[in-house]
This record gives sequence, structure tokens and C-alpha cells, in this order.
Amino acid sequence: MAVAGFVFCWPLLGLTIVLLVAPIDAAQRHTASDNPSTYNIGGVLSNSDSEEHFSTTIKHLNFDQQYVPRKVTYYDKTIRMDKNPIKTVFNVCDKLIENRVYAVVVSHEQTSGDLSPAAVSYTSGFYSIPVIGISSRDAAFSDKNIHVSFLRTVPPYYHQADVWLEMLSHFAYTKVIIIHSSDTDGRAILGRFQTTSQTYYDDVDVRATVELIVEFEPKLESFTEHLIDMKTAQSRVYLMYASTEDAQVIFRDAGEYNMTGEGHVWIVTEQALFSNNTPDGVLGLQLEHAHSDKGHIRDSVYVLASAIKEMISNETIAEAPKDCGDSAVNWESGKRLFQYLKSRNITGETGQVAFDDNGDRIYAGYDVINIREQQKKHVVGKFSYDSMRAKMRMRINDSEIIWPGKQRRKPEGIMIPTHLKLLTIEEKPFVYVRRMGDDEFRCEPDERPCPLFNNSDATANEFCCRGYCIDLLIELSKRINFTYDLALSPDGQFGHYILRNSTGAMTLRKEWTGLIGELVNERADMIVAPLTINPERAEYIEFSKPFKYQGITILEKKPSRSSTLVSFLQPFSNTLWILVMVSVHVVALVLYLLDRFSPFGRFKLSHSDSNEEKALNLSSAVWFAWGVLLNSGIGEGTPRSFSARVLGMVWAGFAMIIVASYTANLAAFLVLERPKTKLSGINDARLRNTMENLTCATVKGSSVDMYFRRQVELSNMYRTMEANNYATAEQAIQDVKKGKLMAFIWDSSRLEYEASKDCELVTAGELFGRSGYGIGLQKGSPWTDAVTLAILEFHESGFMEKLDKQWIFHGHVQQNCELFEKTPNTLGLKNMAGVFILVGVGIAGGVGLIIIEVIYKKHQVKKQKRLDIARHAADKWRGTIEKRKTIRASLAMQRQYNVGLNSTHAPGTISLAVDKRRYPRLGQRLGPERAWPGDAADVLRIRRPYELGKPGQSPKVIATNQPGMPMPMLGKTRPQQSVLPPRYSPGYTSDVSHLVV
Repeated sequence: MAVAGFVFCWPLLGLTIVLLVAPIDAAQRHTASDNPSTYNIGGVLSNSDSEEHFSTTIKHLNFDQQYVPRKVTYYDKTIRMDKNPIKTVFNVCDKLIENRVYAVVVSHEQTSGDLSPAAVSYTSGFYSIPVIGISSRDAAFSDKNIHVSFLRTVPPYYHQADVWLEMLSHFAYTKVIIIHSSDTDGRAILGRFQTTSQTYYDDVDVRATVELIVEFEPKLESFTEHLIDMKTAQSRVYLMYASTEDAQVIFRDAGEYNMTGEGHVWIVTEQALFSNNTPDGVLGLQLEHAHSDKGHIRDSVYVLASAIKEMISNETIAEAPKDCGDSAVNWESGKRLFQYLKSRNITGETGQVAFDDNGDRIYAGYDVINIREQQKKHVVGKFSYDSMRAKMRMRINDSEIIWPGKQRRKPEGIMIPTHLKLLTIEEKPFVYVRRMGDDEFRCEPDERPCPLFNNSDATANEFCCRGYCIDLLIELSKRINFTYDLALSPDGQFGHYILRNSTGAMTLRKEWTGLIGELVNERADMIVAPLTINPERAEYIEFSKPFKYQGITILEKKPSRSSTLVSFLQPFSNTLWILVMVSVHVVALVLYLLDRFSPFGRFKLSHSDSNEEKALNLSSAVWFAWGVLLNSGIGEGTPRSFSARVLGMVWAGFAMIIVASYTANLAAFLVLERPKTKLSGINDARLRNTMENLTCATVKGSSVDMYFRRQVELSNMYRTMEANNYATAEQAIQDVKKGKLMAFIWDSSRLEYEASKDCELVTAGELFGRSGYGIGLQKGSPWTDAVTLAILEFHESGFMEKLDKQWIFHGHVQQNCELFEKTPNTLGLKNMAGVFILVGVGIAGGVGLIIIEVIYKKHQVKKQKRLDIARHAADKWRGTIEKRKTIRASLAMQRQYNVGLNSTHAPGTISLAVDKRRYPRLGQRLGPERAWPGDAADVLRIRRPYELGKPGQSPKVIATNQPGMPMPMLGKTRPQQSVLPPRYSPGYTSDVSHLVV
């Protein structure tokens, strides 16, 4: 498959337009024999000279093999342009379309109007026959909905807006006033100027902006009313589109208001340039070859021949329509031919010939005309096609220009106002804002009125402002001599941009809010505030030299040492405390064991003393170990053996080291300077990979926010902190103080001020994103240089340093913070509360233990009482039993005695017999089992005569006077048989343990 392709390129205002003709299959290609061999070219011309030149040009064309293929011949068919458009229509049908013309070339007299060329365009366009105009420049012909097949080798009038922009860029004028008529061409030139300025000059530092648009009705009689508004404007550069008649009126009235003299700049279009009262120094444009019909006729014919030649080689051309009466004719080849014509880019007699999408001529050259005395027109520059760069280029010789007022020096193009509208914003310490009271009528001497205007209801709230920037403003106004009205930012924001679609364009443009928006929209002349200089803002406003250099830093609250109830335990780790506690009890246990098992652990203090000293028990050993550790006096319970005492000395040394270390570490822990910051700076890993327990933020839409957007390496951090951003810096700082926000990222000047004012705040890390605060002005403001020079003088004179000390560092406040940092921290209840609580716990423990002891003692006393009662009862019972036994023994002895007296064989002596009877069981231990009486009668019979003695004494027998018992009595009369053996006798024991319950 054979493929063919064609590429056509031409530059347009710095862009390259490329038209690609799609490749064509070889089966679809045709031979030259399939196309017509003759082509009729119609001409509707204004005079005979043009007709003759048209015919001659076509004849010469047939011999130019560069444009005409072999076996192809062109013929001319011409008619004269009639001022009556209806007659022109009939002539086109009868004399041109009837002869099958493939295209029509149209020219007309400038005085005849555009109705007849329009009639030719309507008629030919209905049958899709291309029309090439060589003199029609009205904007209406660019509308392809009406003039569907119209091209022109001359540019429309509104294309002069492109030349205006080039001239403004050359002269560095950034603010203009546009004056135009209210007709189609006037509105078209305004639209072209605004669209081209935004599209092609958006990134240029000196992009022109329109301060005022003055629209007037054509054929006006007076322009005075509009001149009053223009005189109050700041710009002195006037761009005017007007007809020759209207220009005469405008120049006349402007001269009366002295607006055509020195300091004013007038740049006008071709029509106004030909006014007979054009002031001296006016600059105007004049199209090259504007009145050269012959050159345009030749270029139009050759453009047509070039398009037909390419079309013949690519596709089949159908024959042109022949009958105007056939309304159903749809000539597709004519539509295709029109597209080929728009893609032409050739070098002709009138310059580089090319067309835009509307079929309008581009790359048309202009002369820059300077009006001199007596209406002389002097060319001082050219706007022409540069073939090397393939674009248009402006060349102006500034030295040859004579400006209004016969000045050789270029005017500033702007009136420097002496009364300015200034804006500021509350930002401590640069601007303090105070609302005026109801009974106040003026601000303090160091303050300035700064009302807050409400845009919604046009009301104003009265405020007074003071601070760093206000002092700077007062001094600046004195130095460069201007007056001002100061107001607060309407929305309380510095301003950020919002991307929006441009009207009628596919690109996005930035719309600014806050202070920047007020300045961009020219509702303010100057911003005196801590306004950070950054690239985004500098694209739309101008900045003075920085009045303060600063950067970005991080504000955080100083980390406070957590004073818990157990702060006194913090000098030692938990492991060490546990080991100390274990060591106390281990040493106590070893001391006890050493003293117990040592042969020398139990010894006598004196050989004459029969009481042995008590040995060291486990309780005393624990008491000794704690006493040594806590450095308390030990009065009892000390080790007795040498081995235990050696261990005691070692333990004392250990206790001394532990106590000394604890004391020193506690002092260092509670008194030494605490760490200043938690974060090391912007490169801290906790900020780069933000954790849940560490929140950081800035002010949304601020310069810091823009900085984070630009930095790719901080994108992860920005995504995290974007959701936490605050509306104002004041809110964020308050949250840092309260502990709700861990880190606030903001301008270093403000944060250093906050840190100097509050000793609990500190800035972390080094500065980053270094920039400066500048005074904002409108683009092209005449005050920019004056403000910059004044600020430089303030730096040299030390005035800015004075403001720093007065407002930012706060002098004595900063010294107090430094003194606070150097002074050792004093211990308070907050630090030592745990010790007091420990004492309280000890007291409570002691009280609790004494209560337990009392309760236990009461229990023991009750138990002892029961035991004593039981013992007393047992003693009484035992005594009774002993009495009973004694009585029995006495009675038995009495019987034996009585029997012995009567017996003839009495063994031994009477004394011996009496003794044996009296103490029958002397030397024997009587058990309880033998103590029971023989019968109850004996007990009843002998119970009365006996009673027990006092406790601790042996029971005694009371004497009785019963007959038959003549026993000698001891002391009192006692029966001899009742005497009991003494209790202290070795043979006497009282074992009554089995009776105790």
C-alpha cells in the first residue's frame, strides 16, 4: 500500500500550527486526467486597473510550473464591484457562477462600505465557492457561521491588538486604559487584547493589565464625560480604537483637559491615525501594503493556485456549480478547497501569507508611526515576520520617538498618587488590633485607625492598629511623602490562589483571595504586613526589598519532666530497686544464720551473772539490715558472732554507697536543666513519617502552605498535616500551649516572638525555607522603587534593628526567660509528693497494725483469763482431794492408834507408830487416780472441819471439839490426824494438767 502525507507549518504569535493531510491509499489516488484541465477564477474588482492586473497575473501564472501542473490552464472571469449589493449578487450568479468559477477574488473601494463584498461572500458561500478578499478588514468576516468560505489576504482591524501588546512589552507599560467604539470591531479588539494577554503573556513579569475600559457610541459629539473618569485613573497609557471621525472628537476634548501633553501616552489604530487633529507624539499603526491591490491580487491568485495544485495531487476535484437556481447543489470539492486554502503559507509580494482558522491573514507587517509637527508621520519601528525565527518580531528605535509634550524621554505611563489605599492584617507582633470602645473617638498616639470593611453589607467596624509594621508604615510615609487610608483584610487571610477555567479558554488561571486578591484586583495600592515573598505571589504582585529576613521554623511546648507520685524513685531503675529490696532481706537472713550457728553467737556478758543474753533472732536481723541501709541508730539486736559482724560491716559499706548514689542522682535528676525540645527540626523522622501521637500543622493557604506544596520531598508530611491545618496562626499557637498540637510550623519571626514571651514555648531545629517579609504593591506600581530604597536606608540606619528589639524580642521578657533557664529548678510538693504519701502510708500502716495488736491482745487476755479460771478450779479441786485423803489417813491412823493402845504387842515406840500413821505415804507421789474418796459419807463427815489456806500455802486443819479425838493442837486446836505435809516437800507435786480445759 502506497502512503502519501503532507505537513504544513506556520508560526502564529509564537506558536506553530501544523496541518496534517491524512495519507491516501494508492487505490484511492487518481490521475491528473480525472480532474478538470481548465479552471476559471472569478474576480469582483473595484476598478479597471485591478481587472487588468488580475487578468495579467493569471496569464503569467499559466507559465509558472511551480504552481501550475502540466495540462492545467487558468482563465479569468471578472466583473466590476457595484455599490448596490443586490446588483452585485445578480452579477455573481449571471457572470461568474454560470461560467463555473472555482474561486472568487473580491476587492472594493474603502468608501463604498462592506455590503457588496458581503453580498459576494453570501452568494458564493451558499454554493461553497471560496472567496478571497483583498481589502475587507471588518471583524464580521471572521464569523464562519455567516461567511463560511471567506478568506482575506489583509488582517482584520482587531488584529492590531497583537501589535499593541508587543509595543507595551517593549516599553514596559503594565497598566493601560482602553478606549474603543461600541461596534463589532471595537468589542473585537478589546476581546483580542484580553485573550492574547492572558494566553501568551501570562508568564511574563510585565504583563499588561487593563485598569479602565472606556466604551463609546460611534459618531459621538462629546467625549468629556469619559475623560473625567480617565483623569482620575492611575494609568496614563491610552490604547484607542476609533474611526477617523470619532478620533477627531476624542483628541479635541482630550486636548482641552490637558491629557495629550507631557506624561501621557497615546497608541492608536490605523483609522484614528488619519485624524486631522492627531496630537504630536501619538504612536499609531499602519498596515504594510494596505492599499496595494495589485500585490494582494497576485498573492491571492498564487495562494489559490498552490491550493488547487495540492488538491489535484491528493483527490479528485468535481466541477464547480453552474446554476444559481439549483438550491440543492452541494459542492464538496469547494469545501475541501477552502481547507486547502487555509493551510497555505507562502511568501508573496505583501509578505508572508498565511491564514488562521477563521481565514484571516496572519504574519501581516505593520509600521509604527510617530506623529510629528504638522501631522507628519514618521516611521519609528516595524512589526514584521522574522523568517529565521518563523514568528513576528517588533523593532522600535526609541531614540527617534518624540513623545507628547515634545519629550525625548519615555513617559512613566502612570500617575503616581500621593494618597494610597493600604491593607494590613492582624499578626502579632507585627500588627496588634484593638477594637475601639463605644465611647472612643480616636486611637492612641502610637496607633492608627484600621477599619474592617464588610463586603456583604458595606459596613465598617472601627479598630486601632499598632505594632512593628505600623511603626514601619509611619516612618515610610514620612520618608517618601505619601498619605494613606489603612484598613484590615476583609476576609482576615493573607490570600491563596484557586485554579479556575478561563472564559472561552481551555487553560486554568489563578484567582487570588485575601490581601493578595485585593491587590491583584486593584482594590488596594499597598500591603503593609508580614507578607512572605514567594514565587507564587511574585508572579502577580510586586514586592519591595525585604524589611525583615526570616525563615520557617517549628514551635513546640517545652517537654516537662513528669512529676508523678513516685518521682523520688526515678533516680534508680525498677530493676535496681528490686535488687536493693531483695538484698536487704537476703543479708538479714544470712546474718541470722551466721549468728545462730556460730559457736560464739551466744555468750555471757559477765561470769557472775546467771542470766544469758538473748541471741539474734530473724526479726532483729531484718531490723538491723534496714537500720543500716536507712542510716538509723541500732540500739539492740546486733550480731554477736565475728562472722556476722564482718557481714554487717560489708553491708554498712554497701548501704553507704547506695545512699550516696541515690542522693546525688536525685539531685541531678530534679535540679539539672531539662531538655529544651522534643524535635530536632524539619528533618526529624517523626515529622517525615508522622505518627499518630505527633500532630503538626500550619495555616492553610499561607506562604508556608505553598512552600510545602512545592517541596516534593515533604509531600508525605504535607498530606498528613493538611487535614490539621488551622485558619489562623493564633488558634494554632493557643493549641500548642494547651498541648493539643505538638508542632506548629510557621514564620520564624512570629514563633520567636511567642517563644520570647512564653518561657514554656521553644522553637525546634534550624530555620528552613528562608525568605523575607516585603511590602506588596501592584504590578508596575510607581512606588516600588521608592519603597525599596527607603527600606534599604532603614536597614543601614539601624531603624529595623530597633523595631526588632522593641516588638519581636521584647527586651526584658527575653532576659527573664534566659534567667529562668539558668536558674536551677526548685523542688516542690509536685516533685516530692510521693515521699509524703509514703510517710502517710507508713502512718496508716502503723495505726492499722496497732489496731490489729490491740484486738489480738484482747483475744489473748480473754484466753488467759479462761486459763486462770481453769487453773484456779483445778487447784481448788486438788486441794479438796488432798484434804479428803488426809482425813482418811488421819482416821485410819486414829483407828490404829486406838487399837495400839489396847494391844499388848505394840511394835516399836508410840512416837514411831504415831509418825507412821500421821504420814502414811511420805515420800510417795500421789496421782489423781488415787485421790478419789472411798465413800461419800466420809466426805460429808469430814468436809466441814477443813478449809484451804491462802493461795500458795498448804491447806491447814482447823481444830474441832469433837469428843473422842484428843489430839494435841499446833497454834489453834487442831486434830493431830489433820496435819498435811508441806507443799514444798520434795516428795510433793501437783500435776493437775489433766483437769485443765
